[in-house]
Amino acid sequence: MDSAATALPAFVALLLLSPWSLLGLAQGQFSAGGCTFDDGPGACDYHQDLYDDFEWVHVSAQEPHYLPPEMPQGSYMIVDSSDHDPGEKARLQLPTMKENDTHCIDFSYLLYSQKGLSPGTLNILVRVNKGPLANPIWNVTGFTGRDWLRAELAVSTFWPNEYQVIFEAEVSGGRSGYIAIDDIQVLSYPCDKSPHFLRLGDVEVNAGQNATFQCIATGRDAVHNKLWLQRRNGEDIPVAQTKNINHRRFAASFRLQEVTKTDQDLYRCVTQSERGSGVSNFAQLIVREPPRPIAPPQLLGVGPTYLLIQLNANSIIGDGPIILKEVEYRMTSGSWTETHAVNAPTYKLWHLDPDTEYEIRVLLTRPGEGGTGLPGPPLITRTKCAEPMRTPKTLKIAEIQARRIAVDWESLGYNITRCHTFNVTICYHYFRGHNESKADCLDMDPKAPQHVVSHLPPFTNVSLKMILTNPEGRKESEETVIQTDEDVPGPVPVKSLQGTSFENKIFLNWKEPVEPNGIITQYEVSYSSIRSFDPAVPVAGPPQTVSNLWNSTHHVFMHLHPGTTYQFLIRASTVKGFGPATAINVTTNISAPTLPDYEGVDASLNETATTITVLLRPAQAKGAPISAYQIVVEELHPHRTKREARAMECYQVPVTYQSAMSGGAPYYFAAELPPGNLPEPAPFTVGDNRTYQGFWNPPLAPRKGYNIYFQAMSSVEKETKTQCVRIATKAAATEEPEVIPDPAKQTDRVVKIAGISAGILVFILLLLVVILIVKKRRSYYSYSYYLKLAKKRKDAMGNTRQEMTHMVNAMDRSYADQSTLHAEDPLSITFMDQHNFSPRLPNDPLVPTAVLVPITGRKNVYHGDNNSFFAISYL
Repeated sequence: MDSAATALPAFVALLLLSPWSLLGLAQGQFSAGGCTFDDGPGACDYHQDLYDDFEWVHVSAQEPHYLPPEMPQGSYMIVDSSDHDPGEKARLQLPTMKENDTHCIDFSYLLYSQKGLSPGTLNILVRVNKGPLANPIWNVTGFTGRDWLRAELAVSTFWPNEYQVIFEAEVSGGRSGYIAIDDIQVLSYPCDKSPHFLRLGDVEVNAGQNATFQCIATGRDAVHNKLWLQRRNGEDIPVAQTKNINHRRFAASFRLQEVTKTDQDLYRCVTQSERGSGVSNFAQLIVREPPRPIAPPQLLGVGPTYLLIQLNANSIIGDGPIILKEVEYRMTSGSWTETHAVNAPTYKLWHLDPDTEYEIRVLLTRPGEGGTGLPGPPLITRTKCAEPMRTPKTLKIAEIQARRIAVDWESLGYNITRCHTFNVTICYHYFRGHNESKADCLDMDPKAPQHVVSHLPPFTNVSLKMILTNPEGRKESEETVIQTDEDVPGPVPVKSLQGTSFENKIFLNWKEPVEPNGIITQYEVSYSSIRSFDPAVPVAGPPQTVSNLWNSTHHVFMHLHPGTTYQFLIRASTVKGFGPATAINVTTNISAPTLPDYEGVDASLNETATTITVLLRPAQAKGAPISAYQIVVEELHPHRTKREARAMECYQVPVTYQSAMSGGAPYYFAAELPPGNLPEPAPFTVGDNRTYQGFWNPPLAPRKGYNIYFQAMSSVEKETKTQCVRIATKAAATEEPEVIPDPAKQTDRVVKIAGISAGILVFILLLLVVILIVKKRRSYYSYSYYLKLAKKRKDAMGNTRQEMTHMVNAMDRSYADQSTLHAEDPLSITFMDQHNFSPRLPNDPLVPTAVLVPITGRKNVYHGDNNSFFAISYL
């Protein structure tokens, strides 16, 4: 403190110094590291911590400052807590020092606020060898006034270790004031009020043991100071015991309970008084892990009463050195344990029980209390057995069922087995059909007096024997032959079921079950209809059952409905009952529809030269609905045998009129009618020149005789049945009819006439064009020439007109009668339309008149009309 204003406080502080301090001031016994802050902290090699929250502020006596007037004058370091948030810290670091001799650090401090409240806390931290800060070794908090106070630090850190003192100011919450330090001195002699610790030694213990640090300190009034053991990571351990050695020396003991590897760290002793604090050097707590083998012992040899092992104690977990090796063993089923000290890498355990399981471990011990580690991994092994004494007695059969046999045997003790671990096995074998055999062995529970051999085939001779085994031998009993009981039979093979279908019956055959499981007594077949193509057939009726003898493998089921699917369930039985049923679905064939009886009934209603009208009556479906009605026309030939002479054969192959004419077939389909078109009897005209479902019904030739057939067809899936009946016969005309051309010949003639007419018309049109071109230049001679030419052509056309007129009259008569039953309504033209053709010269008598004549023809002939096309004639 440099000014006169601070002379009195400095004098008071000087009085507070100990005699040793005064002596040091008088003699100048100060070491490097102290600072009066006259020239700031940098001149003393003091540094601000780079990682704190804010900085200490230097107050210089030569420069004005903002402090209140009651604050001390001079140069010092200060912290204004009102400028910072609670909990923030500022650290000022002294230079690193090495203590070759005893040191004492003396300093001045104050904590002041105008309201008398605490501005925060001043902490003293000592860092060793640039390690962590740990907890403060000395601190002060609260209000100390505006006068300087002195404190001292007795740091006991010995060369070659180094240490660093750090002054830390921590701002308190919601308070304002000042924390200041000044006149830091590093004295080269012991502190007066703070004790100095002797060198603290390292402590080594085994894991799980208690560790004790004993700190010995020198100094006056040290017994009443606060003592604790400080861990480098910041944990503080309270003192366990304090003992005065003399008036200038005391010992403090600190105990750590059951330490582990996590407790291994650096520790130091700290004492604190009102005037300062003392801190020892850091000592290390060394925690040794007792050794434990990594691998279990290795089995080298085994006998009924001994085990030879190798210790495998070279690879360990933990710390050495190993001063003792032991082998610990016991029965796995017992409670006793024996331990043998071993001084060789191998060891032989004697006097063991035969066939007994042992657990063997190795123990290792290092120096110190608790140096014996945990036992290593166990070797679990068993001594050998002896061969069994005798074979088991004969088996006793307790129960026989269809698929299982229960077996009893005597209780087997150690006196028979010669082994605590043994196996009892029942082996069996049997033969089945086709020389098939099966053999198997089942392990039994030796403690159970009875065992069940299951999954056996019924009604089969089974050979049984019992086998007693242990690792050293086996004994077998004599064989016993037992026949299993009968059981219900298995299902009838699905592949053997075959059904042959007829219209009203089904022939069903089958084979015996693959697994009869006894003697077959009978077969039972139940059947019922499940669906039908004929909606009139009921399918919801109760099933019917048929029983057959044991040697029967077929049956005929009569009085069935055509077109109906039946489900058959067949099962076999023994004295134990029926087995599972096997199902098969079989469908009866459909029947041909039933047509009304036309025998003795004339179905002909009307007849002309080219048509015949008949009465069609609907058929009755039988097994499947009617799919179509067909009218078949058969031409009568005198050299052909009558159809009635042989059995009635329906016309299965549909033949159109065109195909019949070109292929020479004796019949053609005149019409095909959907079943909906004939709900009740209705007339139909054969030869009405219409088309029905693609079949042309052409006019009949008057000079030919015809048989008219009516047939009904039922078709479902891939099955078709047809029934037919002759309903009329049209005889050939005996009188000479009017000239009505045959439809086929008429068609060819009309085609020729139409071609000729078309050529003539084209020629006339071309001629008229030429006439128009040369009209103005024609002369009287050319006019006379064309007039003669037209007259000649008129005479020629007169003959052609007579022929066409005769043909048209014949065709008009062919359309006189029309059928009343129509599946299709093709366009039929029965009129003649005449048009006068008179280009430019309406009064010219030479211009011919064109007439459109309806001509009957085949379907899709020429310009696409169903039944007709037009021929052009010139009148």
